[in-house]
Amino acid sequence: MGAKRARVRRSAWVWIGCASVVLAALPFLFRLDGNAHGDWLQFLGRFHPTLLHLPIGLIVLVPVLEVAGARRPALREAADFVLRASLALALPTFALGYMLAYGAGDTGTTVSRHMWGAVVLCIGLMLCIVMRPLRVSREQTTAYPALLSASLLALIWTGHQGGSITHGSDYLTHYAPGPLHMLSGSKEAGDSFYAQHIHPVLDAKCVSCHGSGSAKADLRLDSYDDMMRGGKDGAVVVAGKPEASLLVARVTLQPGDPHFMPAEGRTPLTSEEISWIRAWIRAGATKSATSVPGVKFAREEAEPPPQPVGDYSSLMPEIQQMQHALGAKLVPMSAKASDGLILRTVDVSSSFGDAQLAQFQKFAPYIVEAELARTAITDASCDTLKTFKNLRALHLEGTAISGSNLGKLSSLSQLRYVNLSGTKVTAQSVEPLKKMSQLRHLYLFNTAAEPEGTAARSTP
Repeated sequence: MGAKRARVRRSAWVWIGCASVVLAALPFLFRLDGNAHGDWLQFLGRFHPTLLHLPIGLIVLVPVLEVAGARRPALREAADFVLRASLALALPTFALGYMLAYGAGDTGTTVSRHMWGAVVLCIGLMLCIVMRPLRVSREQTTAYPALLSASLLALIWTGHQGGSITHGSDYLTHYAPGPLHMLSGSKEAGDSFYAQHIHPVLDAKCVSCHGSGSAKADLRLDSYDDMMRGGKDGAVVVAGKPEASLLVARVTLQPGDPHFMPAEGRTPLTSEEISWIRAWIRAGATKSATSVPGVKFAREEAEPPPQPVGDYSSLMPEIQQMQHALGAKLVPMSAKASDGLILRTVDVSSSFGDAQLAQFQKFAPYIVEAELARTAITDASCDTLKTFKNLRALHLEGTAISGSNLGKLSSLSQLRYVNLSGTKVTAQSVEPLKKMSQLRHLYLFNTAAEPEGTAARSTP
């Protein structure tokens, strides 16, 4: 009987040794080189987030059963089954995760740490399975608890790295109180335009895929030097030429385009943020410049709270019917109806013109933001827009607006933001807007109304 047990134990050690070698060799056989390796790998790999919570839950349950089993032996017997089940699920979870990283071309320090943490965790679970019977038979009582504790630490470490890949390395500290947030440090500090307006946008919306933890396409955007270095497709920022910059090209594609960034359903850049990036690149894309021609910020002062616009709940059936007919959407600003609605036309921009905007006039008192960028509207729409009495933000960039009717918007007392970049407005036609004391942000990039001295930069 003892000889048979010894043979079983030896075979178990051989199995663990072979499996450990395979796990440790996998990253060297299929190196994460930053290149995508097949859509089918990404398809299978995307089941990794779905599966990974099962082994995590089972691994955490094992020590609970072991401790509870001191009084109820049946629970301790269940611990052996749960331990084996956790390994049976951890191995395919690791395989799917590696398929996801290898297929998508993910690289970076955090990706590597997450991968090696998973290797250590799987090996630790295998050792736990072999050493547990020795604890039960009291031949060796200390190795199993030590290995189980080490496996739990590996689980915590690996899970943290995975969370950093998904949410960014500053996920826990992003909203920390001032002193704690300062302790976490910042790569880009200062009062330059890049530090104040460009880096925060990239950090919030791009760094989760293009940072130190995960550098897809071998591109990092978490620092100025890394961004200017570019990635496997070359430079993403061409100083002075936004139209030739890959960064601008990718964030301005249609959301359905396979090359649109940010990818995978992440929050896209707003029109305002894209305008900042365009203007900054056109001005030379420097790290030190404190201002950029064509972009002006009003002095930061405390703004009065926005006025409530009333309850539009009773109009929801009509709003939904209008959206279905025209394709444009009226989206609630928040869960509170009195905060108003946002008019969004991105899905139908090419076919949304003056006539379509006029049909939303019934809902004008409740619209606080109108996103009309790159639509077919003209100066005639100012007659409709002047009825949007609670309008706070107006996006008109990339339209055929010439500015002849902009004076009609002077009555909009709540208007704080207007973007006219890429339109046909002139310095004379925007004068009425400049006289509006409450208007804090006016964007005139790539127009004839840009401040003097920037005309030479209006074309690449």
